[in-house]
Amino acid sequence: MMKKTNNDYRNLSDRAILKEIGFFIKNIRLEMNKTQEQLAKEAGISRFTLGNLESGKGSNLISLIQVLRMLDKLELLENFRTERKISPIVLAEMEMSQRVRASGTKKNKKNRSDW
Repeated sequence: MMKKTNNDYRNLSDRAILKEIGFFIKNIRLEMNKTQEQLAKEAGISRFTLGNLESGKGSNLISLIQVLRMLDKLELLENFRTERKISPIVLAEMEMSQRVRASGTKKNKKNRSDW
């Protein structure tokens, strides 16, 4: 199976993408030599739900995540991870505001009254 590029997926309908996901799940399940019943039980979903996923009828995200977990394919979700990026200007401002020297502690002078 050839890997599809992002542009290939843009040209597919939502239903076609669901069928691609279902085809992927089914192929991995068969490579692992598991029946729908076995995988569904391990994932904590019904065989009907797994059948819907595999046939491209869809399901909910929780079911998809549970199936991917049992297929040991959660790394596919890595593309959803985002990192906070700091702009160069903010980074420069943070570096400029860092202290270079310590001022030491200041001792409080006690007020002395002359008699």
